[in-house]
Amino acid sequence: MLVAAAVCPCPPLLVPEVAAGAAPELDTARAACTDALGVLAAARPDLLVVVGPADTAGPETYPQGTPGSFHGFGVGLDVRLGADVPPEAGVRPGSEVPHGADRGTPAGPALPYGLAVGAWLLGRTGWADAPVEGRGVGEHLTAERCAEEGRAVAARADRVALLVMGDASACRTLKAPGYLDERAAPFDAEIARALGAADTGALLGLDTGLARDLRVSGRAPWQVLAGAAAGNASLGGALLYEDAPYGVGYLVATWS
Repeated sequence: MLVAAAVCPCPPLLVPEVAAGAAPELDTARAACTDALGVLAAARPDLLVVVGPADTAGPETYPQGTPGSFHGFGVGLDVRLGADVPPEAGVRPGSEVPHGADRGTPAGPALPYGLAVGAWLLGRTGWADAPVEGRGVGEHLTAERCAEEGRAVAARADRVALLVMGDASACRTLKAPGYLDERAAPFDAEIARALGAADTGALLGLDTGLARDLRVSGRAPWQVLAGAAAGNASLGGALLYEDAPYGVGYLVATWS
């Protein structure tokens, strides 16, 4: 069952080494992300699943210890998902993985950028509270398929927490990556309201086509969250951060 979730933006600029001289501009966002991860730790999960956008036809699983990097952004920075140890196959409720034990690097694809940012956030806060795995979800997944994936993730252990990575629209200003679109601000405002209210119905009802037009990377991950939360009506939401630096909507929220 889902017991807690943190929603964070996933721009590589969140990583100070990538942002370089512009790093202080996102200090408030980074602080909000740190607070959100604190909510996850306080929930004492048996398993943490990091969900983020990926260029994949269907959901892709990334084991604990999967490497990622920011080399594509001109920075020689490498990360790993959680501790450098793949969790045991078929994580059992209450099972533990020794932090820092060395069992090699999992075979398979490297982390997509959104999950790499999530791995960086976990490393920055020193996460060692539960085994970690990643799920990459593509923008072409339907709301129904995302909700199905969320229900499957929530059933992975008695106490599951999610770190959900994704950005809102990239069309908030003339200099935004997607240029100015007048539909972007109201779309982002509804997402912020839904995340702050833990409104699963509103998230599942997001217009997939409009989200694609507005270059919203978080649509599918947020709908996975909505599906995961379906079995726990007691979850309440809190919006910790909302802004659009560089013309891109960044949101931080918690559900617990």
